Amino acid sequence: MNRIFIDSNIWVYLFAEDGSKSRAATDFISECAKSKRIVTSYQVINEVCCVLKKKKYSETEIRRIASDMISLCEICSCSKQIIVMASGLREEFSLSYWDSLIISSAMISGCGILASEDMQDGLKIDSMKIVNIFA
Repeated sequence: MNRIFIDSNIWVYLFAEDGSKSRAATDFISECAKSKRIVTSYQVINEVCCVLKKKKYSETEIRRIASDMISLCEICSCSKQIIVMASGLREEFSLSYWDSLIISSAMISGCGILASEDMQDGLKIDSMKIVNIFA
């Protein structure tokens, strides 16, 4: 089974609890969780917490969600290798700084799929493919 890196926008829809994107994110993450193949990074967890804070979630709710994400996922920590790879990806693909860190984290974690709404659906970088689960 492919390991799947899940970007922050998918997680935010999971916690939005309304609409078709929320249902799609819930179904997608639930299916991935069954096979214990979810990878994410502390960057993603921080981004999710920041968005939830803006949406007026309480600190208690944010701590619970962050803890749940950490329990559910393999977490990729930032490293020199990720930073250097991200720089090369920015140069080659004209990516944003933060997207390049997400992509390099997913690649170094051995993920075959990066699930993200905000990046180019179908873009293949080496053996990893970016997939917009809402497309």
